[in-house]
Amino acid sequence: MNQPARWILFGLGLLLFALALYKTYENTTPPKEVRNIPGYQAWEKETLELADTIPVQDGGRIKPLTTYAGFTMLRLNGERSLKLTAEEGGEEIRLKPLAWLMDIYFRPQYALQMPSFRIEDSEILRAVGVEPGDRRDRYSYEELEPGRDRLFELATGYGKIEADRRDPMEKQVIALATNIQTYEQLLGVFGMARAGLIMDSLGGEGGAPKRADVSSVMATAEVIQGVLQRSQAEKTPIPTHVQNLLEQVIQGANASKFGLFVFPPEDADDSKWLSPGERVMNMMQMNTREPEQSVEDIAMMETVSRSLSESEAAFRKSLGELKDSVVARAEARGEYEQVPLEADYYRKNWFLYALVFFLIGTLLAIGMWMTGQSRAGNILSVGVWLTSLAGLIYVIIPIVKRSIIMQRPPVGNLYDTIIFICAAVIIFGALIEWLTKRRFALGALPIAGAVLILLARMFEVGDAKDHMDPLVAVLRSNYWLTTHVICIVLGYAAGLVTALLGMIYVLLRGLRLDGGDKDLRRSLTRAVYGMVCLTLFLSLVGTVLGGIWANDSWGRFWGWDPKENGALLIVLANLAILHGRLGGFLREWGIHLAAIFMAAIVTFSWWGVNLLETGLHSYGFSEGGHLYTWMLYGIVGVLILFGLIARAVENAGKAKVDRVKELKKAEG
Repeated sequence: MNQPARWILFGLGLLLFALALYKTYENTTPPKEVRNIPGYQAWEKETLELADTIPVQDGGRIKPLTTYAGFTMLRLNGERSLKLTAEEGGEEIRLKPLAWLMDIYFRPQYALQMPSFRIEDSEILRAVGVEPGDRRDRYSYEELEPGRDRLFELATGYGKIEADRRDPMEKQVIALATNIQTYEQLLGVFGMARAGLIMDSLGGEGGAPKRADVSSVMATAEVIQGVLQRSQAEKTPIPTHVQNLLEQVIQGANASKFGLFVFPPEDADDSKWLSPGERVMNMMQMNTREPEQSVEDIAMMETVSRSLSESEAAFRKSLGELKDSVVARAEARGEYEQVPLEADYYRKNWFLYALVFFLIGTLLAIGMWMTGQSRAGNILSVGVWLTSLAGLIYVIIPIVKRSIIMQRPPVGNLYDTIIFICAAVIIFGALIEWLTKRRFALGALPIAGAVLILLARMFEVGDAKDHMDPLVAVLRSNYWLTTHVICIVLGYAAGLVTALLGMIYVLLRGLRLDGGDKDLRRSLTRAVYGMVCLTLFLSLVGTVLGGIWANDSWGRFWGWDPKENGALLIVLANLAILHGRLGGFLREWGIHLAAIFMAAIVTFSWWGVNLLETGLHSYGFSEGGHLYTWMLYGIVGVLILFGLIARAVENAGKAKVDRVKELKKAEG
């Protein structure tokens, strides 16, 4: 097989690998169903833009409503969009998270028909008495409602089982029950404001019961409290109409207690925002220092929820008044500044564009390798540089934005490490290419970038959590996050670059794509040696800094915690490679195979120990990631095996050539 044919096969192999990764990502969610909802009308653009930056509290921080909607939809549905039609065969409407949440709040008649719930296993539906569709599908609340009571009954029973002893179906039942409960809490936020309260003692037109606004009843809370106190003092029954009224208030307040925390408290020392239900109950119990504001807030909610029946323009006007009131109070507390920036961050979708640049760069890199040092190869190399740097920019900008939004250094959780390592790998690889100018590192830049960004997207979808929420108390130190954590994560990145260079060497030499170029091989070996030294330095310094931080936080420098052991393994592995190289035990093949094995060690320290769910570094635990970890271990094992076989074949070939030379010499 000639060299161009090998390059073509190599390129096809890379494309197949990328396709496999994409399919893995795609298969985490079932195909999107286009659901027909008669009469549905999409929200106007101006309405969604207005609601986009309404500040709410969730996960311990203030964020825009669009962020809350995005992760809520992702958690329930597994996607960030739905496809609807208003009539059979009509034009598709792509519903994004904010519009989906607005429908739940203000147009429940449509929301109840939307396929909002992702079901992994149809056996769950059979267990609760609901007729299932495909094994993995999405269902609306209306479709699941007949099995709701049975679902919660099963979830209550399974909840008594220890978490690590539950089987997959039991876990999915509990997760679905939690999602149903979350959805019902969202439905209830504006329910009381929209429907009002029935006044038994007052008759409306035609004998129909008269309805009163909740805000009006709240304004009479002092009078109602007087009635209750008088009944208690006189030991007489509470008047029936007051009793019925209070029962409605309690029911409505409980329904709107958890789905939206949108009202900032007056007291600057109070960090917890209030929900509509809490506003109502605090007022009715006379347990608030801002009674007038409480009544005004609920009155604005009533106006918003009822104005939609008039027109969307009227709805937008009343929603704007509510938003202005909340924003003014949030600004006075210094809690609104980052909200527009965060909304813009998610709107721009930076990492998706970075992935596009890296994928284009991957195709150009394959072409660059196939065309070699020709004019076309030189042009393609410029394209690889440009797309890789463009991708890097589209990774660095959102990392900086996230730091500004979170008011902390860029790395604080597993998701942060993926995107940070992506940027670091590209930078390290670019420096190697600048020093060597042999294009082996250049071609690897977009490939590594694409894999890491795809991994970040898969992790975000699988975890379905907002990774900008506040850190646990032990991590709330910007000094140590800037020194220890960044140093360690840079060590991970350097170790992965080391392994990547080792993989390139083994594939080039094993597939004979290097044409026997000894200068290229030496350049790769020198680059690997330099990256081993850099990995050792960063990991050692980071580990020592971590010990100092541990001594400050936990009162001991070292405790053989899994995360500490993982960092120590990286240090010891790099020391072993350096000593093996200096002692002559690891030559070219040896140092590169050892470098590949470094990927497994780094992955275990970076990712694997978080799956053990033990140790003091509990803030790093993740419920997913086993598949990705074992996939990488498998790739490392296959490449090491391939390298050993290629080395054996190469040695056998050399031995055969040597024997032929000896025979010819003997015959001569």
